[in-house]
Amino acid sequence: MATASPEALFVLSATAQYIGAVIAIDLFDRVDPATVAWLRVFGAAVALLLVSGRHLFRPWTRADFVAMTVFGVATALMNTFFYLAIDRLPLGKGVAIEFIGPIAVAAVRTRSRRNAFALILAAIGVAVLSGVELDGEPLGLLFIFLASAMWATYIVVGSKVAQQNRGVSGLGFGLLIGAVVVTPIGAPSSGPVWSSPHLIFLCMFVGVMSNAIGYGIDQAVLRRIPIRRFSVLLALLPVTATVVAFVALDQRPSLIDLAGMSLVLAGVIVQEREKLDT
Repeated sequence: MATASPEALFVLSATAQYIGAVIAIDLFDRVDPATVAWLRVFGAAVALLLVSGRHLFRPWTRADFVAMTVFGVATALMNTFFYLAIDRLPLGKGVAIEFIGPIAVAAVRTRSRRNAFALILAAIGVAVLSGVELDGEPLGLLFIFLASAMWATYIVVGSKVAQQNRGVSGLGFGLLIGAVVVTPIGAPSSGPVWSSPHLIFLCMFVGVMSNAIGYGIDQAVLRRIPIRRFSVLLALLPVTATVVAFVALDQRPSLIDLAGMSLVLAGVIVQEREKLDT
């Protein structure tokens, strides 16, 4: 992983996350989306803490604990709002609209004209991917905008957690705290899950794919690159989500969707050329 390019790691992370999302969408017919999100976060926390090793017992400073807590709560809320949204919106479009959060983070940290141009290309591409059907699912849109705000928090605070050099223990502890915080949202409708070991396994598996693997890779990337570059590279996620949704859910992208993907990829290429030129 240390020698892999950030772009390759992002695609791997996104693929793991959205395979998990596809499984979650299938679960929504049997389990409330908020419950799936709750068990996803809890399952990921347990998996990450089990593989944390010696990092698990390192002492924490107050600043470390605060960052870990804010990060975990933001991540748990992001997952919950995201699942409530994609229960109502197509996966690819939902992820594209959610990307407003990372776009905002990148905009605040943009310093050069080339970075600004890359950001504009990615933002236009995401806008195209999100489409103009903004009045059909107002509740879905509310949830995806809330998820977007949590995603921005995830990036900014997640960078601080990644720099603590604790492996995945900070992510694991943060998600455990986040799982406790969203328990009042996810637990009340969890009744059907406890009578089915199969459903429990699937919810936990979603957590391993989407959070333990996906966010674990994010933490590795955040240790290597600036937040601005991380935020723009996240534009690869709506593209990956659209591809996964097409393959697994038969949610076919239109020509306009393909044009949006092209703009997103162009923005990433422009930004990466600056890195090569400097």
